[in-house]
Order: sequence, then C-alpha cells, then structure tokens
Amino acid sequence: MRLVVPLQGVAQGRGGLLLGSLIPCALFYFLQLYLKRRRSPSDPSPPSSSSSNQPGMTRHSSLSNLLSRGPLRISSLATSIAKPDDSPYYMGLDRASGDPYHRIANPDGVIQLGLSENRFCFDLIEKWTSENLRDWVMGREGGDLSISGIATYQPSDGTMKLKMAMAGFMSRVIGRDVSYEPSQMVLTAGVTPAIETLCFCLADHGNAFLVPTPYYPRDMKWRTGVELIPVHCRSKDNFVLSISALDQAFNQTRKRETKIRGILLSNPANPVGNLLSRKMLEALLKFAEEKNIHIVSDEIFAGSIYGEKEFVSIAEIVGSEDFDKNRVHIVYGLSKDLFLPGVRVGMIYSFNENVLAAARKLTRFSSVSAPTQRLLVSMLSDTRFIVEYIQTNKKRIRDMRDLFVAGLEELGIKCTDSRSSLYCWADMRNLIPTYGEKGELELWEKLLNVGKINLTPGSACHCIEPGWFRCCFTTLDKDDVRVVMGRIRKVVGSHTSCG
Repeated sequence: MRLVVPLQGVAQGRGGLLLGSLIPCALFYFLQLYLKRRRSPSDPSPPSSSSSNQPGMTRHSSLSNLLSRGPLRISSLATSIAKPDDSPYYMGLDRASGDPYHRIANPDGVIQLGLSENRFCFDLIEKWTSENLRDWVMGREGGDLSISGIATYQPSDGTMKLKMAMAGFMSRVIGRDVSYEPSQMVLTAGVTPAIETLCFCLADHGNAFLVPTPYYPRDMKWRTGVELIPVHCRSKDNFVLSISALDQAFNQTRKRETKIRGILLSNPANPVGNLLSRKMLEALLKFAEEKNIHIVSDEIFAGSIYGEKEFVSIAEIVGSEDFDKNRVHIVYGLSKDLFLPGVRVGMIYSFNENVLAAARKLTRFSSVSAPTQRLLVSMLSDTRFIVEYIQTNKKRIRDMRDLFVAGLEELGIKCTDSRSSLYCWADMRNLIPTYGEKGELELWEKLLNVGKINLTPGSACHCIEPGWFRCCFTTLDKDDVRVVMGRIRKVVGSHTSCG
C-alpha cells in the first residue's frame, strides 16, 4: 500500500499523466532485472517460442519468417473462378441488377432484356399458391398436423411422388402420347447442376462436347474441366444445325487429340428459338452412334412454344425408332415453362442405368429441398391449374412477342423466324459501327450506357456472325415495350432506316 498510494497521487495530481505512466514502467523493468539476477544459473528457462535464449527464434526473425510466407493461398481452381467475369453477358446482368428499371421508382434505370425469365403468368402462380399454401404448410391428413414430409431426410435424387408429378407434367407439355418413366429421373437443384452432373458422368477432365452455335453461355468447365467446342451455324440457314458442320467440328477437334464425349443440344434453341426437326434428330442419333458418343438434349423451353411448328422431343424418337437409348440423356426444369426459377428444380432423364446410378450419388451436392418438393407435388398434380397455365402462358408469350418484334421492325431491325421460347434473335448488323466483334460490343455498350438497355450480344453466345443480339421480352409489359423502342431509337439514331 505504501507504494501504490503515492503513485496514485502522482498520476492523478502532482506528476501528471507522463510521470504516472513512466514510474510504473520503470518499476516493472527493475523488478524483472532483480528477479533475473536472483535466478540460479542451473534453473531451466521456461519454454518459449519467442525467447531470446533460443538461437534463430528471436521475435524479429519470427516476424520476418511470417511475412516472407506471403498471403494465405487458396486453390488454383478457386482462384480462376473468383476472377471477375469479362463476358458481356454477366457484365450486363450485373449492371442491370445494380440499377434496375422501374416505371415509378426508377424510370431511368436499366431495362433488363438479358435475362430469360418469364413473368407473364405470375398472377396464376400467386393465385394458386394463396389458395393452396395452407394445406401445403400444414400437411393435414385426417385433421392431424404432419411435417414428416418436410422435416425428415428425403432421397437426394428426389422423392418418387415428385418424379411421378414431373413425368405427368412433361407428358402434358410435350403431348402426342410421349410418356416418361419416373424411375429414370434424377432431380437436381436446377438445370445447370443437371447438365454439370451429366458432364461428370459422361466425360473426363479435358474431354469435350460439341455444341451448336449460337448457344447460351454455360459454366460447365469450372468444376468438370470439360471443353465446349462450338459448331458454327449461320444466318443463311436460320442458324439451323447441319450434320456436315457437326462432322467438320468433330474431325478438327480429334486432330487436336481432344476426346469428344458427346453433343450438347438446346431444343428449342437458346438464343435463336428455332426447333430441331424430327429428321434432324434422327440424323443426330445416327451420327452419335457412328462416332460412339452421347447426346444431351436440353429441353427446358419445351412448354413455351406458341407457333404452328411442332416440338419433337428426342425421347419420342428413341421411343419409337430402333436407336441406342443408352447414349441419350434429357434435361428439363421448371424455371422457364412454369416460371419457378427461384425453387431451383431441374431433372435428368436418362436411359443409361450406369449414368443414373452415378447421378443419384452426385445429387448429394445439388438436391432439392423437401418443402419445395412437397409444394411442387401439389402444384403439378393439379391438372386443372396446369392446363389453364400452359394455355394462358403460350398466348401471353405469343402476344408479347408479336408486339415486341413489330416494334423492332419499325426501327428497321429484323428477327429470325421463331415461335418458341422467351426471347427473339435480333439482327442489328446494319447498326454496328464496324463489322466485327469490336463493333458489336461498341453497340452493346452504347445500348447499355446510353440507352439503359441490357441485351445479350451474339459474341457472348459464340455466334460467328457479329451484330446479332438476344432480346428477352418476357419481363416486360406493353408500356415497357414503348419505352424500350424509344431508348433504342435514341441510340441508333440515323440508322433506323437501315433494313
């Protein structure tokens, strides 16, 4: 106490803050010195990684070693994935999501025409949900509350109830007595995981798939390491695939000693919107058998066809003709035809038991939640609702497509002849300042920065001809179409007379 009390006085009054800090430090130093001299030389020093008595382990050297290690590393794969996207597709999506257009709240925002999202029948989905949500949440059977179908583990590849409901829905969408076997389905958290799972099942790292162009930007290489080889299709053929172009791409790829494991199709095509004919599908199956490769058919837009041309699923061909079913795999989902992108439900339909066995295990990393499955079983099993939805959806898409394309034609912009999907493939070759990818991107940047419209340029879809753009119109209403056309007119200016 004799020591502490005077120090308190010095610190608080007579010596000020400086002395109050220095005196305790000095006393502590002399106390350490006194104890060190009193310590016997034979006493072992306490172990310390920072002790000055241990050679080469001084505080200074330890800090230097720590700094010389550099930053903490992550995997090369994660490093490559974490790099900023330089594709105009993703850059445009980010720009539009950061400054979204709203007629009242943000009238000067970016209008999103780069995202294939169908909002035309949101009112029907909302009405059905409000009428059936209570029964879905409560799960009442015989008056008792049951959550066993939600709270407990379910099969990672999907419940049989949902597979049966999906099979019925797809048969209704495709029509013409095409049936699907639920046991040949594997459910995933979206179509992208479904395609990635098939890539894991069908190909090794460094193998390749042939993909007709233009095609929707896919991220299949990130984890699987597979290559996507463009098979170029041209405007003079309405961007329809030909076997000769497919064969040429196959031979050129083999010369580079890259193994080709399959063909990745989009039917209806994304972004063009055209359909593969029955004759072409048969030719593709023969080509696959000849080359001993697989076919993956993405049919996610099968229920969004509103023209006179018939949609033919590859499932119908292999079901009625003598083809090798083991090499055919179909993917489908509910994000487009049923406007449920947020529920994340995709599907693999395969005739190959080995592929199905592997895919079921891989779905542990991309399974659909149990509450989502239970909701969809109720919705897809409601036949009256599904029939009304499909009919209404097709009519609304057709009406908006006609209005949107007519507006583009008034500006001198033509579109390919297609009557399917949620977008149109617009020819703006006469509007690009210079013919080439550079000129195309200049027009895209001007539309985005000046016109505040986000489109997808053809180069992002590996289109070999510059000047084509994908325009998704199913997020608009009639008033929005007039705004879009006014903004395009503002950008293209004197070019509007070009055809």
